[in-house]
Amino acid sequence: MASPVSASIPLFLCLLMFQNLNLLCFVMAAWTTVPDSKAKPLLLPLRTQKMSTSSLPMSPNKLRFHHNVSLTVSLSVGSQPQNVSLVLDTGSELSWLLCGGSTAAFPSFHPRASSTYSPVPCSSPTCRDQTRDLPIPATCEHSTRLCHVALTYADASSSEGTLASDLLRVGESSPLRTVFGCMTSAYSSATGDPSAAGMLGMNRGALSFVSQTATRRFSYCISDRDAAGVLLLGHDTLSFLPLKYTPFVQIALPLPYFDRVAYSVQLEGIRVGSTLLPIPKSALVPDHTGAGQTMVDSGTQFTFLLGDAYSALKQEFQRQTKGVLPVLNEPDFVFQGAFDLCFRLPTGSAAPPKGLPAVVLMFSGAEVAVTEERLLYRVAGERRGRDEVWCFTFGNSDLVPMAAYVIGHHHQQNLWVEYDLEKGRVGFAPVRCDLASQRLGLVL
Repeated sequence: MASPVSASIPLFLCLLMFQNLNLLCFVMAAWTTVPDSKAKPLLLPLRTQKMSTSSLPMSPNKLRFHHNVSLTVSLSVGSQPQNVSLVLDTGSELSWLLCGGSTAAFPSFHPRASSTYSPVPCSSPTCRDQTRDLPIPATCEHSTRLCHVALTYADASSSEGTLASDLLRVGESSPLRTVFGCMTSAYSSATGDPSAAGMLGMNRGALSFVSQTATRRFSYCISDRDAAGVLLLGHDTLSFLPLKYTPFVQIALPLPYFDRVAYSVQLEGIRVGSTLLPIPKSALVPDHTGAGQTMVDSGTQFTFLLGDAYSALKQEFQRQTKGVLPVLNEPDFVFQGAFDLCFRLPTGSAAPPKGLPAVVLMFSGAEVAVTEERLLYRVAGERRGRDEVWCFTFGNSDLVPMAAYVIGHHHQQNLWVEYDLEKGRVGFAPVRCDLASQRLGLVL
């Protein structure tokens, strides 16, 4: 497949920092052409900014789970270069920027200020052929004859505009011509961040950042505390990590509910403590429509399970925590529209009680264990007498609704996650991100 940019391999190493689940990260990045797989990673600085839940745009019938906590990459686009921050999302394909004028009240890219900006016409092979993986097919704007794109997300966020290309720069690198969406309208909780101007799509689609830059491997570690994590694009030797791999699930036949360019893996079972949940294997595999795939997604905060699996997990977790976690017992209270298992804990509790059973997601060749603080999330502003409300961090996909299992980044904390496109697999290894940073030579 022809790529609109150079086929040089990017190596991109960033620091990420999470003080808590309301922390938004900004990554100052640099770029290099990698001559071989032994090139050492770059060491880069980081700045952080908190984003309160109340700053997110509210809209009836729209959930907030998708981007209320985000990883954000700083890039420059155009000539003269304009600095922008984009949400890093492994669950999306098309990168896009909010496009506005120089007087726009929101962070945006200004196409008229760039002499190298080029809108993509309907007749372009990029519009005709490379948009094939987008969830909504590209159309032609009759008045301008430009390639029109519209995107929607699981939380009902959306954006709309036209395809364009321009020079993208990371750090002091040479510019790379990149195709993206120049969006004139958008609803996304990413706009709760005062400097995020759009999205950086990282899945395997033809127009993703990964595909356009010929990136064949990338990985990250998200910290659960006041310590830096790591984002690495490109290849580096990680012999100190006991990575366990599980293969991508590939279905060649187009199916209405199967995302063929997502990072899909096979969920084979779930344990709570030592108890294997009685979930039928048929409930964990995609059906004849493609519904039921399992995706690893950095753009979704929590983890979502389909009905049968969620019900079994909810029941067993309640059974094992009876007498330890007082259930809220308010049937009408559903956090973020999908989390209906909530508890009451004394005000001021810094973390859930010790000794809660781990929830282990079992894959072919690998496991991901969710333990301790990652099992519960304190709901800001919700109090019942002297108690605060904490909710189980596994949501019900059926309530969103979406026809898939999604492993969100809250359950990827202190876990090295590697996306190996060359060998078609995802690797997991539990690790303290600060220690991993030190082994990689990062000076924090």
